[in-house]
Amino acid sequence: MDCGLPLQKDIERPLGQQRQANKPRRGIMPSYRQMTSGLAVVLVVAVSGMIATRERPYRSPVQVVDVTPVERADLPPADEPASNDDTAVNGAEDAAASEGPSIIQVKPREKPSNSVIVIRDPSEIGQDLRVAHLPDNALIEKTAAGPLPVRASDGRRPFDVYARPWSGTRGARVAIIIGGLGLSQTGTQSAIAKLPSSVTLAFAPHGNSIGRWMQTARREGHEIMMQVPMEPFDYPQVNPGENTLTVGDSAQSNVEKLHWSLARTTNYTGVMNYMGARYLADKSAMGQLMQELGKRGLMFLDDGTSARSVAAELALPDRVPFAAGDTVIDTERSRNAILKKLDELENTARARGYAVGTGSAFGETVEAVASWVKEARRRGIEIVPVSAIAVDPERR
Repeated sequence: MDCGLPLQKDIERPLGQQRQANKPRRGIMPSYRQMTSGLAVVLVVAVSGMIATRERPYRSPVQVVDVTPVERADLPPADEPASNDDTAVNGAEDAAASEGPSIIQVKPREKPSNSVIVIRDPSEIGQDLRVAHLPDNALIEKTAAGPLPVRASDGRRPFDVYARPWSGTRGARVAIIIGGLGLSQTGTQSAIAKLPSSVTLAFAPHGNSIGRWMQTARREGHEIMMQVPMEPFDYPQVNPGENTLTVGDSAQSNVEKLHWSLARTTNYTGVMNYMGARYLADKSAMGQLMQELGKRGLMFLDDGTSARSVAAELALPDRVPFAAGDTVIDTERSRNAILKKLDELENTARARGYAVGTGSAFGETVEAVASWVKEARRRGIEIVPVSAIAVDPERR
């Protein structure tokens, strides 16, 4: 006997009277949409973990290298074609022989492995030495006198672009500048071949094949300068040569003479005086020179032979990087005398932090400097380009 109410079939129940027990509670059991979202999150996390733990990720590693395409400017005519011993430059010589600007493609020095990230500080790189003999078109002003150095529209200076890199450390530094290159073909070839690349070379504007020798020197890693003939006190009995800057000439005449010297080659960081004791002592004449150098982004090196020089006080106001020689190393052309002068430079560098020596491309000088540099390095002396010694008013 059944005392309870008769069981009702679902179809017999009024609408809306279904059992509440069959209705899932809100917030206890997840909805279909919530379950789908949760599964998607789990899947993303799982795939990310697989990618992160792979031995070779899907994305290639970032590789930052210091080789970029370089434009070239037309080079000054050379008496002889330059030899090419650098196999790292593809088609550089063909490009140099063509007319108009070209793009030089350079292979990386070394091929990094897939797992290596190569990062280099651009301030320590400077111009790639494999294309250092090719001038930057942005730093060239084409004039009737020839190609003149000039600041680029983005503010870069020849002083910056053509400077040789150095360590940047605070140890004792010695800069050695050997001038007179281009006057003797044999002497020039010997100087470039024997002198360490850290030695700065200066070209005489009256030399021959300067364009060719510039390319050779730059390929070997040398920083270079241009010598400018200036009036000595006993001029014209002692004559530095054609297009000498003189105190009595007009400003326009001296600028034209300066342009003649500057246009003899390219890729140099600055200029230095050749003779010029009287010119260096004249504020008006030197002021005109410094204005022109500052406009073109070039440094000035005073060889230190004139005690009355006003170059130091006039250079910085006109934004001209400046350095002065401490001693001429080959006033006496004997090996022992030259080595003694070099030792004096070392003592100065240890006491002050740096020293600057100048000399000429005589056989005795080249041999002595090449030998001394090797020994000085073992004693902890860094041989640096002259740009590393210069006081730069734009970086003070």
